Amino acid sequence: MGNPRKALRTTAVGAVSASLIAGTTLGLAPAAAAAPVAAGTAGVRFVDITGDGGTNLKANVVTPANADGTRRYPLIVLPTSWGLPQVEYLAQAQKLADSGYVVVSYNVRGFWQSGGYIEVAGPPDVADASKVIDWALANTPADARKVGMAGLSYGAGIGLLAAAHDKRIKAVAALSGWADLIDSIYSGRTQHSQAAALLDGAGTLTGRQSPELKQIFKDFFASDLSKEQEIIDWGKKRSAETYVDQINANGPAIMLANAWGDTIFPPNQYADFYERLTGPKRLELRPGDHATTEATGLFGLPNDVWTDTTRWFDHYLKGEDNGIDREQPVQLKPRSTGDFEGYPDWKSVAATRKKIALAGTTTLHTNVDSGANGGIIFLSSILDQVAQLPPMASIPLLPRRWAAVWQSEKYASAQQVRGTTKLHTTVTSTETSGTLVAYLYDVGPLGLGKLVSNAPYTFHGQTPGKPFGVDLELFSTAYDVPAGHRLALVVDTVDPLYIEHNPTGAQLTFSSPTADPSYVSVPLREQ
Repeated sequence: MGNPRKALRTTAVGAVSASLIAGTTLGLAPAAAAAPVAAGTAGVRFVDITGDGGTNLKANVVTPANADGTRRYPLIVLPTSWGLPQVEYLAQAQKLADSGYVVVSYNVRGFWQSGGYIEVAGPPDVADASKVIDWALANTPADARKVGMAGLSYGAGIGLLAAAHDKRIKAVAALSGWADLIDSIYSGRTQHSQAAALLDGAGTLTGRQSPELKQIFKDFFASDLSKEQEIIDWGKKRSAETYVDQINANGPAIMLANAWGDTIFPPNQYADFYERLTGPKRLELRPGDHATTEATGLFGLPNDVWTDTTRWFDHYLKGEDNGIDREQPVQLKPRSTGDFEGYPDWKSVAATRKKIALAGTTTLHTNVDSGANGGIIFLSSILDQVAQLPPMASIPLLPRRWAAVWQSEKYASAQQVRGTTKLHTTVTSTETSGTLVAYLYDVGPLGLGKLVSNAPYTFHGQTPGKPFGVDLELFSTAYDVPAGHRLALVVDTVDPLYIEHNPTGAQLTFSSPTADPSYVSVPLREQ
């Protein structure tokens, strides 16, 4: 098989190289072309800021054009995304400055011209954010009582973590970020290989990985169970979910925005984190993939994510009565319509649930991709975002040797799937370890299935031949199933998005005991 990590990383480097040419579409490439504001423009300064431990951070400062030293302005700090240079946010920074903010954007440590090593939002990154705030308060007309943080992807994660450790931060806008790093790239105990390889490749191309990070990537791809807890502990230290009590004690107003098809940071972990927040909060979910919903805003073009970000800061930093605090705090844009839906909280999204029974006994042979899969990182979700073309599979033609299929009845009326689909089943394996991937499809009259959602599940330490229960949450989504269509649950064992753990020749048997029947529970919106 060769070296799978090397092959994944080679693929990732190729993808990152392509994105360097394409600009910021993927949220991982340098965005020099995205910044129409040139150095030397009035109100823009490029500066060096001393971060934690004396590390030099490259930054830019944009101040209101009419700043004359006689008044103070709200401050917004913008840490850069993974792999992007300090000019990433200049277009948005200029807009914010024009509306009365001091904006400091800085290149996070380990990337481009900033010093240090990539720490993946570790303690030095969190300390850097506070150092940047210190510098801004000392060197700009920023108001210490009105400090906000915003960021895309990596910058979003750092902003949330900083809010847990710095009480001066009063508002946060975390766009396409993570709250739980492990649940993002290791959900279901399964390595999200394409996502991790892309991050690894981008970090190699644009920055300097710390020795610790290099070892984490090595252990992650090697699937060494003896290192699993170490990786989990490393990730939890870098997850805002771990510090949610500190965030709630500090009380910042937090806006979270993400895409349904985010293949790096799936939306489930954001929704779970949102529910645990007790302060002012807002959750926005839209069609798209990682950072694709915000990308046009980096070029200064109209963008509703950045518009809502500005509205969020206008209310919680400036005190403007713009109504954002009176809107339904959960705003969802379904993948098949153009209108947002408002909900009072996340649990209200799925007003009802409908179960599809997974009857009978089915045995799968492993190690072969049945043809059902989650698609290709970025490409598949972007196609769904712009053309409503998710990954597809012919359900009748899926080989039953490698795919288990259960279908609902035809629906007489449209079904609005909203929220998190849950799978409950009983599995018997011929081996101690294994991987399965569950897919929910919208199946039309000709049997063509459009992917609604999916998720992987890996087990270790099971007794061969002994049944065990499996409970799996698929990635949250909002999808409308047309009248006359069916829903189908498909399970197989191989998907290019994930690393599989099925020994050669292993078999998985799915059953539905009378005392504990198997089912898939689909969340539906009341109509």
